[in-house]
Amino acid sequence: MAADIVAYSRLIEADEARTLASIRTLRSQVLDPLIADHRGRIVKLMGDGAIVEFGSVVDAVACAVAVQEGTAAHQREVPPESRIVFRIGINVGDVVVEDGDLLGDGVNIAARLEALAEPGSICISDAAQKQLAGKTDLAFEDAGERTLKNIAQPVRVWRWAREPGPAIAAPLALPDRPSIAVLPFDNLSGQPEETYFSDGITEDIITGLARFRSLFVIARNSSFAFRGKPTSLAEIGRQLGVSYLLEGSVRRAGSRLRITAQLIEAVTGAHLWAERYDRSPDDIFVVQDEVAQTIVTTLVGRIEDARLQQVLQRPTASLAAYDCLLRGLAHFRSDADTAIQQALEMFEKAVALDPRYAVAHSYRAFVKLALSGFASAPVEVLDRAFIEAKHAIELDPLESRCHRILSTICFNRREYDQAEQHLGRAFELNPNDADGLLMKGRLMTCRGRPEEALTCLEAANRLNPLRSRWYRPFSGIALFSLRRFEEAAQAFKQTPLPTSWSFARLAACYAQLGRTAETQAAVAEILRLQPDFSTAEYMRKSVLLEHAEDRELLREGLIKAGLPA
Repeated sequence: MAADIVAYSRLIEADEARTLASIRTLRSQVLDPLIADHRGRIVKLMGDGAIVEFGSVVDAVACAVAVQEGTAAHQREVPPESRIVFRIGINVGDVVVEDGDLLGDGVNIAARLEALAEPGSICISDAAQKQLAGKTDLAFEDAGERTLKNIAQPVRVWRWAREPGPAIAAPLALPDRPSIAVLPFDNLSGQPEETYFSDGITEDIITGLARFRSLFVIARNSSFAFRGKPTSLAEIGRQLGVSYLLEGSVRRAGSRLRITAQLIEAVTGAHLWAERYDRSPDDIFVVQDEVAQTIVTTLVGRIEDARLQQVLQRPTASLAAYDCLLRGLAHFRSDADTAIQQALEMFEKAVALDPRYAVAHSYRAFVKLALSGFASAPVEVLDRAFIEAKHAIELDPLESRCHRILSTICFNRREYDQAEQHLGRAFELNPNDADGLLMKGRLMTCRGRPEEALTCLEAANRLNPLRSRWYRPFSGIALFSLRRFEEAAQAFKQTPLPTSWSFARLAACYAQLGRTAETQAAVAEILRLQPDFSTAEYMRKSVLLEHAEDRELLREGLIKAGLPA
């Protein structure tokens, strides 16, 4: 087992004394006892990791899972930016013992697998998975064959699934129309902080392609999940269920901009089209239009010129405003505590630079509402957000994101008819919007149509297959309304960022199932996170259920769980 601390250098640079003290405490209270309990032997300790030997794969994997769960619990009260988080890799194979150290490919593969693991996760080799099969109920998802550095043969990798769920092990069925994923364009500017710019260009190409009903376009979150991972194009196509991939790079230097793009058939790796653009940064929108237009004509055939010009219209004439929008979106998607405030500052600048920039207005309205707590925001904040989002649509009635954001704001104002109307228009403009399908799923559940909601959420999951955990809480709401309490509980247990909200839903599920111990554990977690929790206040703030019968079912479950009225 190879274990490594994520972002060790950053943690040391930020606060060396605190980080080293935290590692020592974590090792004495969590790591050493767990390794001993699972009959492991620490072979080598580095500042940021360790190599541990076990007598069996079962012991190694059980220890690794216990370490990840124990570390997460130990670090729960630590601010996110200061937490100790591990990546772990496990392999079984022959090793050479030399001066008490272990050497050989068996160890090297474990170290390479550790580097492939997500923070807080575990990757194991196919050899380890075969020995593990049938001996534990732990779930591992097939992550495909990987070419590992300095390892001659490709290695099939299996990734730990924290909760048993729909693993992407078998190839997804290909859609009935040309399907494509746009991989994150590489930032070749030599400055890591410029990645937001190449990411923004990638996302705009995704948005441009998604507007065409003749294409099936994978959502940003899933295509970006492969950044920096040594995954073959065929394997990416298999995991995402697409026939074509677009990859490229962006280099911004002074007054020049170079963008390369190449369209690839996923299964064969054949290059269908490639182009390089050397332009002034002011021509960035023209380049995006050319890339999108070429892909559409290559994959689908001729598209009416008028339609192309309509859907690929330039959103702003100001590169500076566009740059601010991209910076704002990069902040908005980060996990930093100040992310929303920093995003708002960037959107404010974008609007100041170009007062007619519709998308910037929409996102500014949205993050202002987010800062005020969405549905619990004061009426005047909700009203101002609505006015600005409506103004954005007047500025650009063909921008699907503006309609989707206005729909979300209407939803939080409990104006469900208007929310459904604007969401319908968003889908007319962009039928491949996974976030829009998520929003539609929420809306259908709210309106007492949970079966329709599950259909929408399944479609969103297909467009964004590697982001499915973020959709599961909303599936849980629909399943609860359908009185499928066991399935709903499993969905709420898989909430990526558990809160008192998700634990309340989980407690209601267990109470309806009559499972006393699990109910009490969920209630204890709710009161730990929110000591002043009350059922009445929870129901008052909820905008997720308009349907009276569904609201009563939830209230009944919360009271049955023993939560304060």
